[in-house]
Amino acid sequence: MELKNILPNIIADNILHAKWLNTLSLMENTGARKISASEDPVTVTYIILKHAAEEHRHAFYLKKQLEKVGEGLCPTYASDYLLAPAYSKYYLNQLDVLVCRYLKKELNLTGKELRFGAYLLVTYAIEVRADELYPIYQDALDAVGSKVNVKSIILEEEGHLEEMINQLHHFSPNWQLHADRAVAIETLLFSDWVKALGEEVN
Repeated sequence: MELKNILPNIIADNILHAKWLNTLSLMENTGARKISASEDPVTVTYIILKHAAEEHRHAFYLKKQLEKVGEGLCPTYASDYLLAPAYSKYYLNQLDVLVCRYLKKELNLTGKELRFGAYLLVTYAIEVRADELYPIYQDALDAVGSKVNVKSIILEEEGHLEEMINQLHHFSPNWQLHADRAVAIETLLFSDWVKALGEEVN
């Protein structure tokens, strides 16, 4: 099942749509917190700080968009206010675990080098996904004339992907090989997440 086939059903139901926006907000917030957790307290760069701040802002922006769907919906990230809550939380955490395992095995990374490598590859894979997901969502919103809008997120996510590629060039001469592996891991996890969404929505 593809996300574009599920989204019309989500958008047509205000409760489901609110939960969808809240789930995206949770994922953006989780991503921002993971970026912050990977920061070195001394050598953290402007780009990393900017990226964490923008992911937090996306989480907030999606919460604001939620108000256009209905008042008082999904006040927290409690499971009752999320779509496929178990998979939605598992997706990013498992991506982190599997990429770390890959980096330990292939590059023998440990400590802060492992944290930084995982930040680069996990974030790259997520940005590749975001570059696909948000435009599909925006198209579905436009198709029904929804007041909800994610165009500003689309623009920033495109910039994030460029920034991640620039950082990966410095990380390893074989960065594309490692990045492709991270994307392959993410693709399997994303497929499971979409399947869980479909089972809950349809």
